[in-house]
Amino acid sequence: MTGDVAVDVRGLCKRLGGLEVLRNVDLTVCGGEVVVIMGPSGSGKTALIRCLNLLDEPDAGSVTVHGTTLSYPARGRGRSRRRLVRDVRARTATVFQHLNLFPHLTVLQNVIEGPVSVRRLPRSYAVEMGERLLAHVGLSDKRDEYPARLSGGQRQRVALARALAMEPEVLLLDAPTSALDPELGAEVLQTVRSLAACGMTMVVVTHEIPFAREVADRVVFMDAGHVLEEQRPDVFFGAPATARARSFLRLMSRDGGHRPWI
Repeated sequence: MTGDVAVDVRGLCKRLGGLEVLRNVDLTVCGGEVVVIMGPSGSGKTALIRCLNLLDEPDAGSVTVHGTTLSYPARGRGRSRRRLVRDVRARTATVFQHLNLFPHLTVLQNVIEGPVSVRRLPRSYAVEMGERLLAHVGLSDKRDEYPARLSGGQRQRVALARALAMEPEVLLLDAPTSALDPELGAEVLQTVRSLAACGMTMVVVTHEIPFAREVADRVVFMDAGHVLEEQRPDVFFGAPATARARSFLRLMSRDGGHRPWI
């Protein structure tokens, strides 16, 4: 682990309908660390991401992000509780596999919408930051285009720039390349690599084995709502400890190690 604790999850439980999708999950992510979450469909990966940014409220356990802790089940919904929720959300940003770019806004307008409307930053400052972020993801020449005129990989890189424009302390990526063909996905993964090199704290759901080997500090393997393994990439991919992980990796390797099994 590389720094102070950025995210700490203890005993997290979540039910959706009659299904328990998270079962007493514990997870710690330190500042500057890249944690990759892998596992089969229905293992709880997306549910965990959604609970980390409080899009979904856990049923039990606690979520701590840079010292701000929310415990569940929630007791009271007063002003202080809402302030804690806002604080956690302000410290995180999420990029999902299904994009939600505003089709009526240009690329630059998409990137600066949050800083201007939510963070109340001066527009001139937001534009300067947006242009810098678009350069970072290799899309300076697309600043005035609309999302419909971009490739899938370009749209996903805009989504990354938009998330970074909120200046999060933790970036959550939920299968950011799953809807893309391998070539376009490679564009996005290269951008994520550059963020990792800059020390961005990230939790990444992915099935890209070569990417996870290269970038992850740890791999967390989930199945049926449980964390079954938590290992360094060389250990996990070289000699996984559980039969379930070995079976999963065999299937992924047979499929080329890059297609989403979700």
